[in-house]
Amino acid sequence: QVQLVVSGGGLVQAGGSLRLSCAASGSISRFNDMGWYRRAPGKQRELVARILRGGSTDYGDSVKGRFTISRDDAKNTVYLQMNSLKPEDTAVYYCNAHGIINEYWGQGTQVTVSS
Repeated sequence: QVQLVVSGGGLVQAGGSLRLSCAASGSISRFNDMGWYRRAPGKQRELVARILRGGSTDYGDSVKGRFTISRDDAKNTVYLQMNSLKPEDTAVYYCNAHGIINEYWGQGTQVTVSS
């Protein structure tokens, strides 16, 4: 099966930065899109960012201008650069990928932003 391995989460102070990585077990070129979702305590899972096969991107309203999604096909990896982090960004972040008929999820990584 396809595996998505996430790394880069941790604890940072407000205003700081983190970069999350999502490494796939195979080529990511076969996916229609890949993205990042997050779930904060007591809240529903929400879209953070996604990148489509052609390279266009979508962002959740709360992260626009602060987060950037990118990919490196040679490394089979998608990244989420998170800048100007806020305490409300605290959540478990998940990597997601859509194939033609299948959907895949990474294990999730905790991001905690202290004030």
